[in-house]
Amino acid sequence: MDYLSYLVLATAFPLGIAAFGGALAQGRAIGSACEGIARQPEAAGSIQTAMIIGLALIESLVIYALVIAFLLYGKLPDTAQIVGKLS
Repeated sequence: MDYLSYLVLATAFPLGIAAFGGALAQGRAIGSACEGIARQPEAAGSIQTAMIIGLALIESLVIYALVIAFLLYGKLPDTAQIVGKLS
């Protein structure tokens, strides 16, 4: 594989992995918060606040992966340059 192939893979796969991991983490956080609220309804406000802060931090990691994917995508050459080299 050449540099271009590695760059395409480096653009696509980490974003998918980050989105999948972020979705799993958010689902787990929400599930745990709901379980905690069900066990102690009087602590619902503090549990909800901590959950929202945690969800924001999880989502920021996925957004960082998206930004990195856009930066790597900007490094890809135009298709006209690639076709010109092949012919």
